[in-house]
Amino acid sequence: MRSPHSATAPDTGTQLKYRRVLLKLSGEALLGRSSYGIDTKVLQRIASESKEVHDLGCELAIVIGGGNIFRGIAGAGKGMDRATADYMGMLATVINALALQDALERLGVKTRVMSAIAMQQVAEPYIRRRAVRHLEKGRIVIFAAGTGNPFFTTDTAASLRAVEIGAQIILKATTVDGVYDRDPKQFPNARKFSEISYIECLNRNLKVMDSTAISLCMDNRLPILVFDLRKPGNIRRAVTGESIGTIVH
Repeated sequence: MRSPHSATAPDTGTQLKYRRVLLKLSGEALLGRSSYGIDTKVLQRIASESKEVHDLGCELAIVIGGGNIFRGIAGAGKGMDRATADYMGMLATVINALALQDALERLGVKTRVMSAIAMQQVAEPYIRRRAVRHLEKGRIVIFAAGTGNPFFTTDTAASLRAVEIGAQIILKATTVDGVYDRDPKQFPNARKFSEISYIECLNRNLKVMDSTAISLCMDNRLPILVFDLRKPGNIRRAVTGESIGTIVH
């Protein structure tokens, strides 16, 4: 596990445990109580909490999925060509990224969307050095279109981008408050882990992230913090090192 570098944010005195992080959001996180699309209230809350940690001095990059609009693997399961379905899913992530960018900029936060698929009218092309430079200049960077390749999930894209930009941790925001030995929604007596190893996640098939994403984090000693996005203030708690969720390392 990497040794996180602490940094004290100006004017607040708040101690950051992680100076540079990658926040992984699922597209479903934007649904709220809807069955499709984007709940603007949820979007505004995520933007507000992202601004809060940004104001603390945290360099924040975000990867967002597209499951609230279209999931490639679901399309493939209904008979579509898998590659075509995955490209459609990547375009859905661009829609979500633009929506989040708009919500952040309405709060006065300078934001850049970088797409792995070229679409220069709406997003910058992904270039690693440029992404790092944006972070150094105090901009929130949203990575869209996954890795730009079919057959890879946005979890894998999050792991890849986190390693490329030198993030100290992946913050995996979900609808549960950590990693359990089985589905807590189906089994009330499921046991929650405070920490767990990459290997155990893979061996138990715990679905923290897909196996490619976890393996990439394991190879690069990049920790993953799994926590509940629905609880207000949890993103701040994560970057300041409070004990929440489950750490995978």
